[in-house]
Amino acid sequence: MDPEMAVLAGTAGTTLVALLTTEVWERARDGIAALWRRADPGRAEAISDELDVTRTELLTAREGGDTESPGELSTEWQGRIRRLLAAHPEQAEELRTLLDELRPHAPAGPTVTQHATASGHARVYQAGRDQRFGTP
Repeated sequence: MDPEMAVLAGTAGTTLVALLTTEVWERARDGIAALWRRADPGRAEAISDELDVTRTELLTAREGGDTESPGELSTEWQGRIRRLLAAHPEQAEELRTLLDELRPHAPAGPTVTQHATASGHARVYQAGRDQRFGTP
């Protein structure tokens, strides 16, 4: 699969799961189901139902303080969307359009805090992004 398509699928899965607990969850569900309806009409209704189940699982996880389920469900949907795009790459542009429409409604991502402890002669290198060593 084209790396750009893989990134698109990853972004879509993460965004989709984040939106399933917001006020635009129905639009997100319907938009994803529409992709399947065009690519694989026989699966569209099942995809819509599976998104409803995912939403219920996310709400239950939130109530129970489960912080692992959202990541697991994002990964699951990333895989489904990646497989859809692999079989139907023509759906990529429609998916981008849907994500552009929904992105303003997505909750802000988590903040990252890094902690490290070094002892003795140890060194710690941390970076939020790129890290370079030596001369440029």
